[in-house]
Amino acid sequence: MIDVLTETPVQEPQRIRGLEMPWNRVMGSIEGPASAAKALGPWHPQEFMAECVETVPEAGGMMTFVFRRCDGAPLAFRAGQYVNIAFPVNGEDLEPVDRSYSLSSSPTEPWTFNVTVKRDPGGLVSPWVHENVRPGTVLDMLGPVGAFHLPDADRRARYLFLAAGAGITPIMSMLRTIHSLPGTADVVVLYHGAEAGGFAFHRELAYIASVDSRIKVFYALGDRGRPEDWEGFTGRLTAAMIDEVAPDANGRQVYSCGPEGYLNTATELLKNVGVDDTSIYMEFFSGDRQTLLEYQAELALAADIAEEIADEIAESAEDYFESQPAAFGIYEPGYDEDGTLQATGLPLEAAAPASAEAAGSATEAATPDASSFDTVGTGSLTLSFMRTGINVRIDPEEHILEVAQRAGVRIGANCKEGMCGSCKVVKLSGEIDMNHQGGIRKREIDAGKFLPCCSTARTDMVIDA
Repeated sequence: MIDVLTETPVQEPQRIRGLEMPWNRVMGSIEGPASAAKALGPWHPQEFMAECVETVPEAGGMMTFVFRRCDGAPLAFRAGQYVNIAFPVNGEDLEPVDRSYSLSSSPTEPWTFNVTVKRDPGGLVSPWVHENVRPGTVLDMLGPVGAFHLPDADRRARYLFLAAGAGITPIMSMLRTIHSLPGTADVVVLYHGAEAGGFAFHRELAYIASVDSRIKVFYALGDRGRPEDWEGFTGRLTAAMIDEVAPDANGRQVYSCGPEGYLNTATELLKNVGVDDTSIYMEFFSGDRQTLLEYQAELALAADIAEEIADEIAESAEDYFESQPAAFGIYEPGYDEDGTLQATGLPLEAAAPASAEAAGSATEAATPDASSFDTVGTGSLTLSFMRTGINVRIDPEEHILEVAQRAGVRIGANCKEGMCGSCKVVKLSGEIDMNHQGGIRKREIDAGKFLPCCSTARTDMVIDA
């Protein structure tokens, strides 16, 4: 029997020079397949829906939520970026509350992605997220967003990562990315926490540091008292502490994330040890009004970009797959006249009945009688919501989405101005006036779809919602 625990000398891996993200050559290529990949536009922010598939408790009052996109596409992002998420904190029918959270997973595994949230007992959103987001929860997202990320290629990949508290989340994404890639990186992490047992990801960090000679991890306990067996640093960040973990800090790219006070201190200390401003990258988890305004501007720009390229992405992907010879048998995402099919599956359809009598029974069972629904509201027109099973009386000038939400009909909505298309539903009968701003295609309108956020009814209507 072989003793697997016996230590034997292990040679260092042979690696390529520097660090290069796997997509870098795709982005720079003009060859056919690479151009097709670029045409998908995965590096731009997009509006999409994502389903939570797993929750993982972390130390330090944090929770990791693992998501996958509902449309089945991977989420392409750069390590360190964040997504903006709409949380229905006040109820499904009321305006959601948006928050931005860093992605903590590696973009080299894009089919699922992680968001790690620290619970703030006095906060509005984070307690709700911890208590309500579970596998199966679907949320509207915008992303990826942010300039705080690793470069696509770095011939001299030498980094100093400074993190405090929840600031470890984007740093974790960077570490996981570097660990998953070849390349001669040299990484030092200095992680400040409030208490010895409160360092999120500490088991994984210990593992990565133990098997990847490129990465070193150091811990510090801030101003708190330390346990007797504590072997890390104690006290706030100092120049001496930086110099001890990374005496060559002035030759490294420094990425730092944490509270505003911590980052302000880090900025001054890094100057003291000779790090040039151009080598320092900061991500604030809290900040003054100017910082918040900068983030708002960044998100607004991301939303504009997402809107501009949404149609282009769909058209390019569809054209690319349609141009491929059938003999190749390559994977092709499903399309129909309405666009990309959702990964959640095609709409359910009744199986073909065995007889004419059965067919009549099945049709009768599948089509509820709207006259049996409860009717609420007042007005000259009637909207029948077949899935919800309710009739709503409205005035012709009322927007249909507002009426639906007031009546408890669940229809997703984001921009509410006819731009994003997130509220798109099928009109089974009736006439509308719709004033959209690009959120719906002609072929979708021809197929009976409309945007209730920017539509009013001209006649009685029956809606598949």
